[in-house]
Amino acid sequence: MTQTSDTCSELLLDHQLCFALYSTSLLMTKIYKPLLQPLGLTYPQYLAMLVLWEGDGITVGMISARLLTDPGSLTPVLKRLESEGFIRRIRSSSDERVVELYLTDAGKALQEKAKSIPACVVQNSGQSRAQLTELQNSLVQLRNALQLHL
Repeated sequence: MTQTSDTCSELLLDHQLCFALYSTSLLMTKIYKPLLQPLGLTYPQYLAMLVLWEGDGITVGMISARLLTDPGSLTPVLKRLESEGFIRRIRSSSDERVVELYLTDAGKALQEKAKSIPACVVQNSGQSRAQLTELQNSLVQLRNALQLHL
């Protein structure tokens, strides 16, 4: 591939932070796939379960805010988790528009099975836990800064 003379270095794909984040995210998801298959979870379902394991009985709006996604795109994920028997979705008695999420016994038991996943991800990364923690802290700072501009 030849580079056109009018291409400035700022516009090269490999110089883009967004592409580094995007491509890393794609590869991270691929690392998780075989780790989650024995649990019967997809990556988006795993993220939802992580939030529920932090605190049971939260609303769809709360989990949506925590995952930085809109409730509409989260609904199919939650319906699937319910059909798999991991969660119960219950309409709030005080407000019919609000759906509350509760872990079932199977959903609670799944947490124990998932405990080895973070260590497997560290191992697959080729980095130390300390390096990954530093990277994670930097990414959280970046995410927080970007949120200020939305």
